[in-house]
Amino acid sequence: MWFSRKQKSTDAYYAASGNIPAWAVGMSMFATIISSVTFLAYPGYAYGGDWVLLVQGLMLPIVLVGAIGFIVPLYRKVIKLSTYEYFERRFGSFARYYISLAFLVEHFAKMAAIIYLMASATEVFAGGLVDAQTIVVAIGVAVILLTYLGGMEAIIWMDVVQGFLLVLGGVVAIVVLLTSIDGGLATVVHESSEHNLINLGTDRWNLVETTFLVMVLNGFFFALQKYGTDQSLVQRYLAARSDKEAERATFVGVGLSVPAWALFMFVGTCLLVFYQQNPELLPEGIANDKVFPEFIKTQMPVGITGLIVAALVAGGISSVDSDVNCISAVIVEDYYGRIRKNATDRQKLRVGKVAVLVVGVLAVYIATLYLRWGGQSLLGSLFAIYAIFSAGIVGVLILGLFSRRANNRGLMVGIAASVLFTAYAVLTSTEFDMGNGKQLLLDLGSWNFPHSTYMLGVYSHLIVLIVGYIASLFFKTPLADKALTVYGYKR
Repeated sequence: MWFSRKQKSTDAYYAASGNIPAWAVGMSMFATIISSVTFLAYPGYAYGGDWVLLVQGLMLPIVLVGAIGFIVPLYRKVIKLSTYEYFERRFGSFARYYISLAFLVEHFAKMAAIIYLMASATEVFAGGLVDAQTIVVAIGVAVILLTYLGGMEAIIWMDVVQGFLLVLGGVVAIVVLLTSIDGGLATVVHESSEHNLINLGTDRWNLVETTFLVMVLNGFFFALQKYGTDQSLVQRYLAARSDKEAERATFVGVGLSVPAWALFMFVGTCLLVFYQQNPELLPEGIANDKVFPEFIKTQMPVGITGLIVAALVAGGISSVDSDVNCISAVIVEDYYGRIRKNATDRQKLRVGKVAVLVVGVLAVYIATLYLRWGGQSLLGSLFAIYAIFSAGIVGVLILGLFSRRANNRGLMVGIAASVLFTAYAVLTSTEFDMGNGKQLLLDLGSWNFPHSTYMLGVYSHLIVLIVGYIASLFFKTPLADKALTVYGYKR
């Protein structure tokens, strides 16, 4: 309600009028990336004795040291609001619509998945007092109201609070675990060293399993995709007061994210040691990703349980409210603004707020479908569809930044090749629930995609980059404006 008084323009509503300090923008980036999915998934993965997922996060600071110095000023100079305006200026309208549609599909699926996971976990903690459907609606209403009224400025400051709460929840969980383990931290360190519980996958060097090498390669493209093409993060560059503050904010966000991922991985390792000492406390058949919720429900002291659940929900809301606002921005800037070229800023703001309502309701509806139809199978199907039709986005970015010769027609050929390859790889490597058990939708036997599915996030981008560049050589067009490439930045 406090920030709603300032929401008089699209610049205020979507970019906080470029007046947010770097530390707050960075904290908001952190809270957006670290969602309730991290809160539940990372402890479950580490409980299985594997920290290899952390390698992906470790690539973020390495990649951004070399890239963020020209990505941030480029976007702050070239675009008004939408990240995808850059891709149109570099490659034409096809690139803009292709990547913006991929963003919309991904984030609709992601928002609904986060709401579904929050509701499913909170239902367990509620002990039958409230059902998951009610929780889905309650979270949806909260997100819609917060986003509709406060705009990006309110979202950023709420993210600051929610980010602190998320970290506090993880720290409290570790303190409770260490005080519950005989020998405390010393025992956890000894067991981790003795049995290799903190395994980064360096004992395996192949592309078939989820290994250190696979996650290094995937992490490189993950970093570029999140910080170079994702509207929810690029929009925060615009909220900072200057280029330098936007760069500092990015490093604050990354500097908080990597330790937070490690924190929740350590929660999983502590859980493993605790239940090795107390196996009778863990019911049979509990999957790895359900162990942390089980501990919260049965072993946390009264009051502390509430704090942990609040941290879980805060982590989810800080991601979902950002997505709702950013999807609304894309709808206004990439679609409504193109259809109604003479629309006033007041009209755009009105459409943007209506979009917030519609997007929020749709996210709640999709989360409800997850509940009714079985979350895991539907989730897998939606993300498989996204993987196919968003193939090669980082390849487009690299091609645009580093090649002045790359052009629109060559890019189309590269994207077509990438989509076909990704469709083959997804359909021949991902198991779907077909009603009579899980099976591949397309089984080609020895011709099935042989590598880890994380490598799809590598190959698809490389195909666009290589095929797109070679194909561009067959279409004679003027060289791209230097100002849209790294060469203009160097000059």
